[in-house]
Amino acid sequence: MSTLTVLAPLSVEARAVRAGAPWAEVHQIGMGPRRAARSAHLAEGGGAVLIAGFCGALHHELAPGDVVLASELRGPTGTTPCPDPSVLAGVLRRGGLRVRVGPIASSQRLVVRERRRQLQRSGALAVDMESAWLAPTTPAQPLVTLRVVLDTHRQELHRPLRTLAGAAVAYRTLRRACELAEDWSRALGPREVLLAAPRASCAGVVRAVDIVERALEARGAPIYVRKQIVHNSHVVAELEERGAIFVEEIDEVPYGATAIFSAHGVSPEVRAAAQRRGLDVIDATCPLVAKVHAEARRFAKSGFDIVLVGHEGHEEVEGTFGEAPQRTHVIASAEEVDGLEVSDPERVAYLTQTTLAIDETAGVVDALRERFPALAGPASSDICYATQNRQDAVRSLAAECDVVLVVGSSNSSNSRRLVEVAERAGVPAALIEDGCSIPPGLLIGRHRVGLTAGASAPEELVESVVRAIDGLGGVTLEERTVAREDVHFKLPPEVR
Repeated sequence: MSTLTVLAPLSVEARAVRAGAPWAEVHQIGMGPRRAARSAHLAEGGGAVLIAGFCGALHHELAPGDVVLASELRGPTGTTPCPDPSVLAGVLRRGGLRVRVGPIASSQRLVVRERRRQLQRSGALAVDMESAWLAPTTPAQPLVTLRVVLDTHRQELHRPLRTLAGAAVAYRTLRRACELAEDWSRALGPREVLLAAPRASCAGVVRAVDIVERALEARGAPIYVRKQIVHNSHVVAELEERGAIFVEEIDEVPYGATAIFSAHGVSPEVRAAAQRRGLDVIDATCPLVAKVHAEARRFAKSGFDIVLVGHEGHEEVEGTFGEAPQRTHVIASAEEVDGLEVSDPERVAYLTQTTLAIDETAGVVDALRERFPALAGPASSDICYATQNRQDAVRSLAAECDVVLVVGSSNSSNSRRLVEVAERAGVPAALIEDGCSIPPGLLIGRHRVGLTAGASAPEELVESVVRAIDGLGGVTLEERTVAREDVHFKLPPEVR
């Protein structure tokens, strides 16, 4: 790892950087565009460069002490795109700092009053007097600009007494930001990224999200959804912005409103409650989950005790359990098999949650079969095709990579299983929501990164993670394909 070069305009900024990052090579370059241009040679060594200092806020929501990371630098001669700073943004946010990512404008002189308002209307978040003059002449990658808000339109620098408190806050924040950035700086450098295929959204997830989008388009907001439509926070947030309202239970939905059941399925009790409230129901249950429900009803009708292998409390398990609650036993591991009490050992059947790890589930089923030799099961595996394909793809990646990143939310069972599959293959792995969630410490010294996404995560999140890793120093992309998916599920008649 080469030493990070930090360029700080003023002596007070350089002191803050040195106090927070004694491991960095810090240069005070002086204030303004001419001094910045004269100092450009300091960044010509080919290593990573951080421009660090104070700035003036343009966006009305920014306050003294807020951090702005540049997505692009705008100057009198044009605009320079910046490497994606998502990894650093995530580090700083987890450290308790308020961070915004967006354009930073550079001005030839102090910006006050009308000039500040003009730049604000341009869409820039903040303004400084150096960064744009450093960027075009700097060949280093990445070049990251980190500025801490010193003054705002309410507390401008031409009113010194009003900015003293802001200056103290900005100094402390700049020092703290540099303290937090050490692991990020050690993770800088080019990498190979191997993409798993298949990855990301499966047919059931695509169908469920499509149902909500079409219902909003045809019926207008609000549309109510019981539980999260799929287990991904980004998907849920986007649908909320469009007018979907997510509720925990059906009694939170107004009488007569439109309600959508999530992809994980619901119990007959929930269906009955919706009917009592006169709700206009659209069922987004994944057809593969619906298959498990049908199997539960079939085995219960035939007098079997049902052992449901899954995680208690998961919505899919709750829905399946509700089909035959008096006959169903939920277990998650082989160790629980000996404690099962059934009515007739000759009439025991098993079902599984669709998003489990295949190899782990096989061990539980083997233990069941050893105790109940007449064990019955589904005609075909309950583990869905997408879960199996994504797990196979992770095993393939693990053989070639130093680390595996899985894009998905923490409440996504299939995403968590992908992490476990990689770890059982002996490779460090992490579950991440997006590029900001990447733990840079996991990447230090690791140059071949396997990347996949759970079946509930959209492909756009995978692309954002690639951009974030690219922002650390560039990426070379390859794809590893273990299967091809062409499955499509019909939409329910209510939204066709």
